Amino acid sequence: MFSGAKINSSLSPNSYPAKLKRPKTELLAKEVYNYLVRNNYSFKKKLNSIELYDSLISSKLSEPLSTTYYKTLKDLADKLRCELISKGEISTRFLDGIVLRHKNNTSYNTTRRHLNVLVNYLYDNGFPIDKSKLKTRKQEEVLHKPISDVSGVLELVKSYNNNLHICCLLTYGCLLRPHQEIRLLKWGDFSDDLSHIRLSGGRVKSKRNRVVPVPLYVRKQLVKGNSNDNIFSGSSKPYNRSYFSLVWKRFKRLNEDIDSNVTLYSFRHSGAIEIFKRTGSLHKLQRAMGHSSLNVSLTYLRGLEVAELKEEDMPMV
Repeated sequence: MFSGAKINSSLSPNSYPAKLKRPKTELLAKEVYNYLVRNNYSFKKKLNSIELYDSLISSKLSEPLSTTYYKTLKDLADKLRCELISKGEISTRFLDGIVLRHKNNTSYNTTRRHLNVLVNYLYDNGFPIDKSKLKTRKQEEVLHKPISDVSGVLELVKSYNNNLHICCLLTYGCLLRPHQEIRLLKWGDFSDDLSHIRLSGGRVKSKRNRVVPVPLYVRKQLVKGNSNDNIFSGSSKPYNRSYFSLVWKRFKRLNEDIDSNVTLYSFRHSGAIEIFKRTGSLHKLQRAMGHSSLNVSLTYLRGLEVAELKEEDMPMV
């Protein structure tokens, strides 16, 4: 305070000769008084709307977020900032417009949810913004149609692309999710004899540690590499998130006789049904897939832990 640095003053009275120190100090006192009056009697500088917005968004984005989620929030935050600079405010009409441009209910709900994360954070931290009153739209569940001839489809996939073939085998035989759990697999996630895959809770949807038996017919297709390498790219960096979606789409384009409702997740659905056929246990299937009811286990699969399963319980080709 005595130098004036606290209010960004360069007076520094103590740098003057003794006879000038008092008048310079009085001048500094006046500057301090005026500064406090301008800032509502606080040494904390009052931020304008853009400064406050940038400060809050920076704080929100500094939280531990996944790369994809960070990018989504950052893109939305940039849209809001441009509107704030252009119009001086962020109206609910503008917020609703971002969401309503999506005709697809899934995209609508996803954008609405992400936008509300930012708006609620800004609102709760004193930024002048009104919350949107748009409601969630009902979504139709997607049923990944089971594959009647798994072996036949796997042979077609194998002749088309080896990476896609390995992905389909792991999706069907190990009940892993293709786009995240399988795509990011490293050789270090496998046991030395490739008989098990171990994934930490941070890498699976259920957030639980997961141990998955690897059937022999899957192991025969695997050639173990460096423990730090991704099993598909052969390097420490995995392929992008849309990699298997694009390869599968190209495969389907060349094989139009495959039902249009058959997706990569259909292998997982088919594998779960095969487990029930082999074990005859709805309870084991429910536990393996982590479902709240037996009905869900047989209709729409959302796999969780399979640690209780043995290799002989896993789907067979």
